[in-house]
Amino acid sequence: MVKAAIMGHGTVGSGVYEVFEMNAEKITRVLGVPVEVKYVLDLRDFSALPYGNKFVTDFSVIENDPEISVVAEVMGGVGAAYEFTKRCLQAGKSVCTSNKELVATRGEELLRIAQAHGVNYMFEASVGGGIPIIRPMLQCLAANEFDEICGILNGTTNYILTQMIHNGVTFEDALKQAQLNGYAEKDPTADIEGHDACRKICILSDLAFGDKFDPDAVSCEGITKITLEDVANADKLGCVIKLLGRSVRCEDGTAYAYVAPHLIHKESPLAAVEDVFNAIMINGNATGEVMFYGKGAGKLATASAVVADMMDCMEHRDHRRRIMWGDGSRCLLRPLDTLQSAWYVRFKGSQKDMEAVLPVESVTEPVDGVVVVKTSKLATADMQKKIQQLNACGKVCAAMRML
Repeated sequence: MVKAAIMGHGTVGSGVYEVFEMNAEKITRVLGVPVEVKYVLDLRDFSALPYGNKFVTDFSVIENDPEISVVAEVMGGVGAAYEFTKRCLQAGKSVCTSNKELVATRGEELLRIAQAHGVNYMFEASVGGGIPIIRPMLQCLAANEFDEICGILNGTTNYILTQMIHNGVTFEDALKQAQLNGYAEKDPTADIEGHDACRKICILSDLAFGDKFDPDAVSCEGITKITLEDVANADKLGCVIKLLGRSVRCEDGTAYAYVAPHLIHKESPLAAVEDVFNAIMINGNATGEVMFYGKGAGKLATASAVVADMMDCMEHRDHRRRIMWGDGSRCLLRPLDTLQSAWYVRFKGSQKDMEAVLPVESVTEPVDGVVVVKTSKLATADMQKKIQQLNACGKVCAAMRML
């Protein structure tokens, strides 16, 4: 019998226990031995649960038990989760996590500690929830150089945008709906400001390019400024608005990485990804575009990915997964200044002024003094200068990249 522990009994943690119970027969069949969750770490009182006797409040119980070989870290954050993960790895226990913040900010360090102690630090659930993406990148697509990664990486923002696009709901009301449905937290900042998606694109970039992409250094813009007017204008241009995390490899080995709302053409596979679903497109130099689609969050979907990582660690106890990236010293993150994009611009002012400043590809008839323009490709720095010029003679109400 293999014995495991779970650190945290929130949504995902309780889901991890449930998956082990629900699929015990299948898991035993795959591993050849049964698995027992011996401990669940949480400070709250869960004594009324059928497995209430498994709860402990002292982490050292898990740390010092030689029977525990694999631990699920589903606590979240970078405080106790970081400290406990580090100590588990140092104690010779593999750790599997859904904690995207911890992986994005301290993953390189924790992977080095895991390597030094001959164990694994695995995090399939940290990017796509129930969508397999880490293992395919490391195994199925391992023969590729990755040219681009682009995806809808946050289900909450995608749900909000879907409500705005299809039901004409304002951003504020769509956010309230998301909170009522349990898709958004009481404090939704990490989702709507793009921080959650930023951590995920950083992890994917770390894996793709082999060095750390610091979330604090990556440009990150959320969806709070998007209006129903922008949604309607996008539709007229044959597009929908999606919040994308994107990473693009350059010829010199550096890469752009950023999060921002984009207008994408309705013909794009990403345009059809709606509600809380996520999708990630990876462009390999051998495979071309490959897309991964599914629920990017949710109790059992995320838990299934954590449990699968734990099973991998149990089945291959004598074989470390070769997952590593650098500490950021290669400075692969390229400033967005030179990234070329077509742009959507909503401008309140003279059409003549706008056409004198922007390389216009198409323009709408002014409505109440507002003009909508699609530009030809412009570098980010050039676009920022032109926005300043336009604001001197009117007001740029919105400017978004087009993909």
